[in-house]
Amino acid sequence: MVFPASWFRAPSAPLLGIDISSSSAKLVELGHSKSGDMTLERCAIEQFEQDWIVDGNIEKFDEVAAALRRLVKKSGSRTRNVAMALPSSAVITKKIVLPDGLSEEELELQIESEASQYIPFALDEVSLDFCVLGPAAGSEADVEVLIAASRRERVQDRQGLAEAAGLRPVIVDIESHAARLAAGRLIERLPDAAAAQAAGRKEAPMVALFEIGATTTAMQVLRGDEVLYERDQVFGGAQLNQLIVRQYGFSAEEAETKKRNGELPDDYPATVLQPFVHSLSQEVFRALQFFFNSTPYNRVNHLLLAGGSAGLAGLTEVVAERCQAATSLVNPFDGMRLGSAVNSGRVLREAPSYLTSCGLAMRRFLQ
Repeated sequence: MVFPASWFRAPSAPLLGIDISSSSAKLVELGHSKSGDMTLERCAIEQFEQDWIVDGNIEKFDEVAAALRRLVKKSGSRTRNVAMALPSSAVITKKIVLPDGLSEEELELQIESEASQYIPFALDEVSLDFCVLGPAAGSEADVEVLIAASRRERVQDRQGLAEAAGLRPVIVDIESHAARLAAGRLIERLPDAAAAQAAGRKEAPMVALFEIGATTTAMQVLRGDEVLYERDQVFGGAQLNQLIVRQYGFSAEEAETKKRNGELPDDYPATVLQPFVHSLSQEVFRALQFFFNSTPYNRVNHLLLAGGSAGLAGLTEVVAERCQAATSLVNPFDGMRLGSAVNSGRVLREAPSYLTSCGLAMRRFLQ
């Protein structure tokens, strides 16, 4: 049994947040200015070949490790402590209630006993960690505890990858948790939240967060600290590349390169991009309808779009119109100071891609 001090506990030393997806690795390093403002010190992206990471599994270990070394070098950071994350699908989480006042050792023993009821693996095959969330509702003598467990080899894969890249893994988080951490400070700035606070109302806005990746879109519906709904959908930006390949006869690599460099034919916006944007907005609409049909809720206050494909021209406007809800493109660095090593123009263009890596980097400041 392993209780690594890495999932929920925060280091005080400088920390890199590195998010590994199917298409790229994203790095963020945060600091504090003298006035106490959060500062974006460094960020960088390194692209992967399409078969390096499949369904969250590292298929080409050496290639990904080499890409991480290039990523750190590109960023210019000297920091070696790193926070990484596992896909939500690779982690089992469960909230339980335990008596308050237990020692750390007593908590570990109690959690190990409780975990065996929820984990479909032998306990010696998993990495397990926990976090005391606070007092349990309706019972002053109890506390609510979050348990997180994953197959040990999945955790070791991330740790080994970091070490192969010359880094020191100090946190293995969960992607959805890291995204929520970064999104939380943005939600506080939404007009709905500001209006409620100004009026003295306690209710938090209901926000649907969509992270649109290459092959998968992760949806979370949040209300304050509460997660009302989570679901992954199999659609993403890779389908746009497939359309480009079919339309113009490029290879997959050529399609990606030309798309990123703005070198596609003149008819691309009307012939390929706009139809894809409408198709993507329809998938977002369907995901929302599924949420409404499977829960007691029938509306959300705001939609947030993140991920590498969220910044496609016109997507925010089309989603807002189709879903009839206020919609914003995520910039996890909104309200932060930019360090001297940061290219502000590039950061603005790539900002939606950095949501999870920003949340990982923010772990440095959690107490």
